[in-house]
Amino acid sequence: MAGSEQHYIMPRAEFDRPVKILIVVSPYYKDIADNMVAGAVAEIEACGGTYEIVEVPGALEIPTAIGMAGRMANFDGFVALGCVIRGETTHYDTVCNDSSRAIQLLGLQGLSIGNGILTVENRPQAEVRADPKDQNKGGGAAAAALHLIALSRKWGGPRKGVGFIPATDEFKIAGATKDTPTA
Repeated sequence: MAGSEQHYIMPRAEFDRPVKILIVVSPYYKDIADNMVAGAVAEIEACGGTYEIVEVPGALEIPTAIGMAGRMANFDGFVALGCVIRGETTHYDTVCNDSSRAIQLLGLQGLSIGNGILTVENRPQAEVRADPKDQNKGGGAAAAALHLIALSRKWGGPRKGVGFIPATDEFKIAGATKDTPTA
């Protein structure tokens, strides 16, 4: 059983200026979601951060809301919280795979996201994982987002453009400046 195994937990991320986090939660299973939010909030506050919470209907909408906020709002990072419990159809596989894949793609685009969408076989598994006094997966997702924010600040934050740094007055290639034709 995974709950009885020992694992390493990184020291809490530290910041020289406060962080602002958006918690995006699907309250489909309200009691489970509330526990996960409590764990996430405690972790964010322990780092001196602030947060906002937005609710969406289901796990598939979580990445969409994060993507929208990443483009239109001013957050340092995001925490995705929800719960998908296996049912009798393949809908479970679709929701688990697609929500996870979309969050991963947003992360690869530069957003700092902690993925706390539980994918479980039954309600008791979800309850243990959501409980802030037990596995605290909400707190773990917030910690993951905070560590990614710390890395992005360490490495200088996001840049505009795709795969290159736009030329500036100081930028020279083989003796040419941006005002000198090279071809």
